[in-house]
Amino acid sequence: KLAAECQSAGYPGTLIPYKCDLSNEEEILSMFSAIKTLHQGVDVCINNAGLARPEPLLSGRTEGWRTMIDVNVMAVSICTREAYQSMKERNIDDGHIININSMNGHSVVPQSVVHFYSATKYAVTALTEGLRQELREAKTHIRATCISPGLVETGFAFKLHDNDPERAAATYESIRCLKAEDMANAVIYVLSAPPHVQIGDIQMRPTEQIS
Repeated sequence: KLAAECQSAGYPGTLIPYKCDLSNEEEILSMFSAIKTLHQGVDVCINNAGLARPEPLLSGRTEGWRTMIDVNVMAVSICTREAYQSMKERNIDDGHIININSMNGHSVVPQSVVHFYSATKYAVTALTEGLRQELREAKTHIRATCISPGLVETGFAFKLHDNDPERAAATYESIRCLKAEDMANAVIYVLSAPPHVQIGDIQMRPTEQIS
């Protein structure tokens, strides 16, 4: 649907969708294999997928925790590894790996339904810095960046509160939220930095957001 929208709007370039369950390593590896076959490889990897399930630490279901770990932590790590290997085998020395993190990866808010989610995003903060250090040790000029947004108007709240769509909708009605375009502009800013500049983390909130 998005690819068709981009084409009909006349945007330059081509968006090629590829279905992939990020909680399944075999599907991730299949996706990277297809990218290699069709497009030689990956120069820029943006790890954008993430989700939260309403599973508190004292009463949450293990299944929900595991889903968050699989998508928010394991998939990020697997995609990062595969993207780096793709760059390395083609001698790409100016690639970029961008992790879409969260302000929940920098502070724990007093909302029990997002405490485990916050732990996974703290992991992304640590993973990105660890990645930066390993890329330096490998003597590459590939860069690593986190972009940590606050409240962005997406389908995120509807996944978190999938049993209460009214509550989900209210999440985005209380303040003027960030939009997907704001995130895209942040990505473009990161990618536009000159080669000697590595932007480590962009933290961005709606101006009206309190936490």
